[in-house]
Amino acid sequence: MEFQDKVLTCIDCGAEFTFTAGEQLFFHDKQFRNEPKRCKSCKSRRVAVLTAAPSSREGHHYSRIETRATCCQCGKETTVPFRPTQGRPIFCRECFSQKKSAATA
Repeated sequence: MEFQDKVLTCIDCGAEFTFTAGEQLFFHDKQFRNEPKRCKSCKSRRVAVLTAAPSSREGHHYSRIETRATCCQCGKETTVPFRPTQGRPIFCRECFSQKKSAATA
């Protein structure tokens, strides 16, 4: 199958762009069924928006959970970044670090 360059129109900005024979061969090899709809700059912009962190998207505000708890080892008041599960021990930062270093030793 022989491919020839095609001129397509971007659906976002309306500019014409070339869908090269090499790109068509790549699409054919990957069994993509649709031709590209956006020029390279619009596609890059769209990918950047879609892969942005959720907190940077407009209108979405995600808050981190902070729960007050008492360390089961030393009894010190602390906060943890999750909701504790009943029956599971809660450790303050210092006790957690000691426990973690003891486990790896």
